[in-house]
Amino acid sequence: MASTYLYRTNGTPTLGTKYTFSFWMKRSTEDADHRLVNNYVDSNNLGQIYIDATNNKLNIIDKSGGSTHLDVTVSHKFRDPAAFHHIVIAADTTQGTAADRLKVYINGTLQTDFALGASYPNQDAVLKMNAASATDQFRIGSHNGGGDYFDGNLAHFHFVDGTAYAASTFGETDSTSGIWKPIVSPTVTYGNNGYFLKFENSGAMGTDSSGNTNTLTVSGTMTQNVDTPTNVFATLNPLDNPYVGQKASFSNANLTGAGTETGFVAGTSTFGFTAGKWYAEFKLTVGTSSFQAMGVITSPVDDLHQTAPHDSTKFYGVRGQGTKYQPGGSGTTSWAGSWTTNDIIGLALDCDNNRLYVSKNGQYADGSGNYDEAFTGAPAYITLASGQIYHFIGGSISTGSGVSLTMQANFGSGFFGTTAVTSANSDANGHGEFEYEVPSGYYACNTKNLKEFGG
Repeated sequence: MASTYLYRTNGTPTLGTKYTFSFWMKRSTEDADHRLVNNYVDSNNLGQIYIDATNNKLNIIDKSGGSTHLDVTVSHKFRDPAAFHHIVIAADTTQGTAADRLKVYINGTLQTDFALGASYPNQDAVLKMNAASATDQFRIGSHNGGGDYFDGNLAHFHFVDGTAYAASTFGETDSTSGIWKPIVSPTVTYGNNGYFLKFENSGAMGTDSSGNTNTLTVSGTMTQNVDTPTNVFATLNPLDNPYVGQKASFSNANLTGAGTETGFVAGTSTFGFTAGKWYAEFKLTVGTSSFQAMGVITSPVDDLHQTAPHDSTKFYGVRGQGTKYQPGGSGTTSWAGSWTTNDIIGLALDCDNNRLYVSKNGQYADGSGNYDEAFTGAPAYITLASGQIYHFIGGSISTGSGVSLTMQANFGSGFFGTTAVTSANSDANGHGEFEYEVPSGYYACNTKNLKEFGG
């Protein structure tokens, strides 16, 4: 959602003293404030819900006429890029006890630890967050003045006008896994300004499913993908940023990695695999392919802090000019053909038989310098060590002269950057969207497949 937001103009609220927000969030970057909700006129009249880049904490602020009704910072830190978090914020200023006038739940748990204390609204205070917005825009994903864009995924976004609900209205604990999960169709009275965003219509992502027809307008380009709270897909991991001083920057829900400094940049998958068969696709969109390497790397990746992927004692893969690499150095230089910008490199990881297969635009390496084999044609493979945890990795070898590099990963979510794949090939379980056919017996990198086939 970077550089994108949703907006509408609120009408007269059912009750200005009560509201509830409930949404699932998978945050990407930590390099800026992420504005989740914003109803802003000026510095003296505003309602804001955001995550602060300096401490990764959730902040809730409400001001009217220069008076601060509400100022709360939740101590919980949002730093996990691999997981969705369920956030519920319920305000009810009619309550006699100050601490009951705002309740915050994270993954079903009521939060009681607030950084620097908490400033609660006066009893019966009318909150700006649920006020009519004739002179301003009610926004999701941006500050009204622009910037502070939310970069990540949102799902099941509810706004309730006039009622304060507990988290149990919107989520429940799965009886099998013990994991907190969404209630798909909660029983909710939304009030005049309320809405429910399912993000099901790719052509109108702000469509309201509450029955109120309070549809929000999309500004910018908002992409729909299959990454959901009940089936989470892998991304590149910004917390596993291998090269000290020359770290990659990540965007597009952590599926785009870029580096502009001389040296090495890389991104590894948030999921690691010890068993099963897994498929992912990478694409170099900016830069020189001879500097790029794709493959897998064993955990932990600490030795990458000092060296490039091909020099690592843990990297298995292929460089852009076709050189095969295994721990300790390169193999036969003619193992595979070269690739260029916008070629799609497929990686088929077989943890059961300790093999890695590599394809370019749907054709697999033959081990003699070409990409001309179908997967069923017993393509050449790179031999892996057994008993390891493997992460997918894409990164540069060495730019040498400060060449900019940008790579995009697709672990099944169906996008390279903000561009949807055109073929939408899924695995045998019907999961994922890939540009090229998923080899038989291989699966998209998501939690449902990991539970069934991983180890």
